This record gives sequence, C-alpha cells and structure tokens, in this order.
Amino acid sequence: MNPEPEAEALDPLIDDACRLYQAAVRRVQANVLFRDLDLLRGLDRSPDDYRRVVVVGAGKASMAMAGAVEALLGERIDQGLVVVPYGYRATLPASQHRPQRVEVVEAAHPVPDAAGVAAAARVHRWAASCGADDLLLVLLSGGGSALWPSFAPALSLEDAQATFRLLLHSGAGIHQLNTVRKHLSTLNGGRLAALAAPATVLTLVISDVVGDDLSVIASGPTVPDDTTYRDAVAVLQTFELWEQVPGPVRAHLEHGARGDVPETPRPGSPVFERVRTVLLGSNRQALAAMQAAAAQRGYATRICSRALTGEAREVGLTVARAALAVEAAQPTCLLWGGETTVTVTGAGQGGRNQEVALAAALGLEGTARTVVVLSGGTDGIDGPTQAAGAWATPRTAAAARSAGLDPAAYQADNDAYAFFARLGGLLTPGPTHTNVMDVLIALVAPHGGR
Repeated sequence: MNPEPEAEALDPLIDDACRLYQAAVRRVQANVLFRDLDLLRGLDRSPDDYRRVVVVGAGKASMAMAGAVEALLGERIDQGLVVVPYGYRATLPASQHRPQRVEVVEAAHPVPDAAGVAAAARVHRWAASCGADDLLLVLLSGGGSALWPSFAPALSLEDAQATFRLLLHSGAGIHQLNTVRKHLSTLNGGRLAALAAPATVLTLVISDVVGDDLSVIASGPTVPDDTTYRDAVAVLQTFELWEQVPGPVRAHLEHGARGDVPETPRPGSPVFERVRTVLLGSNRQALAAMQAAAAQRGYATRICSRALTGEAREVGLTVARAALAVEAAQPTCLLWGGETTVTVTGAGQGGRNQEVALAAALGLEGTARTVVVLSGGTDGIDGPTQAAGAWATPRTAAAARSAGLDPAAYQADNDAYAFFARLGGLLTPGPTHTNVMDVLIALVAPHGGR
C-alpha cells in the first residue's frame, strides 16, 4: 500500500475546498441575486398601481427573499407571510435584510406538521381573496413543498406524514416525490395560481432541482403541471409503497386517476394568463462562482457535471476515481453540481452529502496522492443533521480504522454523520438561507505535492 499524503499537505486543500463552498453559497444568496432583478419587467404595471400587494412564500430561502423584496417595495406591501424551517428566524446572516412587514412563520421540514398546515391555510385564504387589481408576489425555494402543506379534504396531516416518510426513505428522486405531493395538495401543481386568478401573479424562484424544472421546484404552485394522478400512483407502485401508504391516500389518488377529482391545471390553462415566473438563482451560478474562485487560487478547473444524480455512495466512488485519474502539472479542481439520493437501509443518521464523502473516503484509501473531496448542500443542512456535508482525504479511512471505526460498517448503516462527528471532517456552516442543491469539489495536487 502506498504511503498516505502528509496532513500538512492536505490542510491547504481542505481550506481551499471550504472557501470554494462558501463562494458558491454567497453567489446564490438573496441579497446578491436580487441585485440583478428588474421587478418591473415581470409586471403588467407599476407596483404602485395595484390595489394590494400580497407577498407569500415558502422554502429555505424565502425569509431572505422576503427581506430583499421589502428593500425594493417597502410599505407598498400590504400583507405578507413566508414559511421557513424551524430555527431559521434566528439564523439569518447579517448580510441579509430582515423582513419587517412580511411575517416569518416556522414549520417542519421535510415532513410537514400542524404549523405548516396553519400557515398554508392563511396563504390559501389570501390568494383566494385576490382580485384583478391585486398583485400576488410568490417567493419560492427548496423545501417549499413541505413547509406550506394544504391537503385534499379527505386527507389528514397524519396520512400525508406517513406517505412522505415512506417516500423520503425509498430513494425516490425529487421529481417523483413532488409528483405525489402535487396530487395530495390544494396549493401545489399550479393550484395556487388558480386560487389567485384573475390577480397578477409574479413568482420569484431559487431552484433546488436538476434542470431547473419550474413545475418541480417547491412542487410548482404557480406553474402548469403535466403530471397526473396516474403518475402519482405509478411512483408509489414503483417503489413498492402502494400497499404501505394510508388507505385515504390510496383512495384519493384512485379517485383522481378515474377522473372523479379535477387534475392539476394543465399547460395552456387560462388560470396562467396573468402569471409570470422568474428564475433568480440556480446551481449553475454556484458552480460558476466556484470555478472563478478556484482559478483565482491557481487551480486548473473543470466542471464535470451540472446535473449530477444517482445513489450517494456510488457517486462518492465516482468522484474519488475521477480525482485519482487527474494527471496535471498544476493543482486541479473538479466540480460537480446536482443532487444525489440515498436509499435508506440502516438505522444511522446522515445526509446524502455525508454519504458521498464517506464513499469517497473509501475510494481514496491507499493512494499517495494529495486529494480532498468535499460534498456540501448549499442550504447548509444535510438530511436530518446539523451539517451541510463533509470532506474526505486519503487519510480519512485509515484514521478511522486506527480509532477503532469501521468505515464500511458506518456506510452500511447510513451513519455517515456519526462517522465524521467522531473523526472530524464535518462541514457546518449552519442554515445559509438559500438552496441550489449540492456542490461537490475535488482538489488534486500534482504528483509530488502541490
């Protein structure tokens, strides 16, 4: 086995990887994204000419977005409400404007709770009260689907919670998960736009999905939906969950599949005639910011993928192999953007980014190359943990074994958080108040050092 690289050689790369992650997050925070926004281009008249301006929103970035909107519109906002995960009100960075006119409500994520249901009911009433001379300004980002849950009358909160827990542990991707969510909801899948018609609706979006599909981000409450009840049934059947979800969920979806329940609004529906959607931020901007920051630090940089998906532990091995295949005379930075999935089979704790890093640690073990792999969620939170992700080096797995830890056993138990918490290597920025999926960074020194 080759000797491991010295810790002193790895430390600068770890520091650089963390700085690149920070550059990605800063680029897609609301105070930066709103600098490029021309609000008038999205409206059919000046904000001063509407009878009322109502602001609603949900998602991990919605509080910061509300603050940025207030900085633009000030007292022109008549009423507002955004929903963020628990703990977010106290963690807004000093660089972001704290909303004063828009109320900030906290609720559960990713499994909804009663606080989210209550907030969604208020949004439902406000949207339904809008008239032709009103403006409904909608602020959406990742996490929105869970944060303002509004379910069909036949469904209880407990029914939805049980369904979403099953899906979250199944390995289903965000497109599949939100197909089901849209068909249990009275707000998502374009239904918020239908409630607000004939008002003007302007939706500002920060994307957390691969490909920036507006109908998937926060389950697309103000855009047309081309999925169906039959599609939702198929998702649950594909992951062998149909017989496990509560009976009222199956009954509701079966009614919809038979045509007894109206479908979500289709493309071309008149409810979208006065709806405009603006994509403010995405993973693409985060990758570009990292690429520029890496170049400034002397790295030859390559973006390997802007649409990374797949099982987290398989992606971690792929990233490790790509890093070890680098042959260059100068330090090299490889970048990926996207979102992996985890099929949970163990009883441990850890998000997809930590699982990527643990798999990368196993893939790097035994090399003498000076390599660091970092995987981090741009929202600052990875799964049910307080970390955004983790980093790994060729020393990580061996150091774990020396400490009596078996990396493969932690991986099998989906317990990457406990692994890195004991060993070191957790990325812990706290909530960033943005969300454009994940970024993966591999930094590689030339043979013989940096």
